Amino acid sequence: MNLIIASTSTVFGDTYLNYLSETLKEHFEEVNELVFIPYARPNGVSYVAYTQIAQAFFKRFNIKVRGIHTFDEPRKAIAQAQGIFTGGGNTFVLVKTLYEQNLLKVLRQKILAGIPYLGTSAGSNITGQNMKTTNDMPIVGVPSYQTLGIFPFNINPHYLDTAPELLKHMGETRDVRLKEYLHFNKIPVVALREGSYIQANQHQWLLKGSKSARIYFSLSDIREIDSNTDLKPLFKS
Repeated sequence: MNLIIASTSTVFGDTYLNYLSETLKEHFEEVNELVFIPYARPNGVSYVAYTQIAQAFFKRFNIKVRGIHTFDEPRKAIAQAQGIFTGGGNTFVLVKTLYEQNLLKVLRQKILAGIPYLGTSAGSNITGQNMKTTNDMPIVGVPSYQTLGIFPFNINPHYLDTAPELLKHMGETRDVRLKEYLHFNKIPVVALREGSYIQANQHQWLLKGSKSARIYFSLSDIREIDSNTDLKPLFKS
């Protein structure tokens, strides 16, 4: 495997993917054309407009970006891709469309075979065992919550710590939501704060970025993990 799994595409005050620029330059250095999966459609943006955003960024590396929606045979496009980028947005919309296009199996095969893969937000969610720890509203139905299962854990992107002012708000915090999940599920959750990402290959799953991550192993085992920590040994059975 050869993945960049990022909490977000854009950190506050910066431009699209800029905080990952040098990492992505190296990650995709042998890629001439990238297949972009825009199915998550943040804010309902069209596939065309979303793909243009990715194209504008990767142009700096002379990498061509082609949206998967432009291929007559999407499964073949994934099978023959040099590199793949799944953008963020609504995870329910993304997973529904991946099932409709019968793409999960071939996408999993390509990732496990070592193709350079980038996922941001929803595109990171799908690398976990299932999508139950997404932050998104179920605006569409999905055939199954099961996703790619690349990692033995789930992802929770955009993780927010409980700020003092939120203690006056009677709604559930992110911490509460993830603990609710653990009451009914045993699959751990890696909660990524903004600007954090996992750089993974067959040897290590390295937490990168300026912030720590919070890993919910169980209700009685919740840990803060420092940046530059290899997560892989933490999940050995």
